[in-house]
Amino acid sequence: MGEIVFENPSVFGLLLLFFLCARWCKPRFESIWFPGSDRMARIGRGRQSATILLKFLAFALLVTALASPVVENETMVQHDRGYEISLILDASGSMAQSGKFDIVKEIVTQFVKERKHDKIGLTIFADFAYVAVPLTYDKHSLLRLLDRIEVGIAGTRRTALYEALFMSTKLFKHSHARHKIAILLTDGVDNAGTVPLEVAINTAKKYGIRVYTIGVGQPGDYNPYVLKKMAEETDGKFYEADSVQKLKEVYQTIDRLEKSEIKGNRYIRKSYYFAWPLSGALALMLLLAFEGTARRRRVGAA
Repeated sequence: MGEIVFENPSVFGLLLLFFLCARWCKPRFESIWFPGSDRMARIGRGRQSATILLKFLAFALLVTALASPVVENETMVQHDRGYEISLILDASGSMAQSGKFDIVKEIVTQFVKERKHDKIGLTIFADFAYVAVPLTYDKHSLLRLLDRIEVGIAGTRRTALYEALFMSTKLFKHSHARHKIAILLTDGVDNAGTVPLEVAINTAKKYGIRVYTIGVGQPGDYNPYVLKKMAEETDGKFYEADSVQKLKEVYQTIDRLEKSEIKGNRYIRKSYYFAWPLSGALALMLLLAFEGTARRRRVGAA
């Protein structure tokens, strides 16, 4: 919930009018003095002060209502003319070594948070590949699911690398986005044999997807020739990351290279709260009217 602001704050200047009138606009009545008048006057002044306070509170609440207190919440509406990004993550057994998968999740989480105006999807692979999150603007749900994914969720014995790219490209089948990107991270080589490499690459080219590939780990853990081929044939780039810092730099580099300039339409949703001070003012005015009627009855009875 946003902070309370006032649409017409200048009307609070009317509060000064109350004090001016309290000082210079007092009604004048004929008075009769008799023994003990001073004591009665002191009692009357006490009641009068309470009445003035109630009047001031009622007037202040009316002015607050007139100032129109609102709570503004910004709403952003996205469009599919910007970037669409598919994150493809290796969750095979080897990614559990040295906590690699947890490190990757942390870095990818920050990457997702930076892409405020883009649709992002998530594909996980190990023994098989599956789309965990389709392309969406809902970053909150994507990050919540990413946090729960662990090594072994898709098996631990194989690496369906080519199948992962092929499955991920299907996310863009009906896309009209100007920029379509896939970021594939792995520390292994394809040993599932479910989808040929050329089929995966040609499908990515068919849908106009630029593929960035990242090999993590030490030389020999992954096949740089294959990852480079995937990237070059789709006009992407291949990166090697043998440390946490290097991996962070890779995602930061991709973020800069593919920085979205599309701004979502922003709308301000306003919630009005003038009814609360207005209701309070009316309640105090009724109380003052009731007190005045009761006082006149007492005077009349006397």
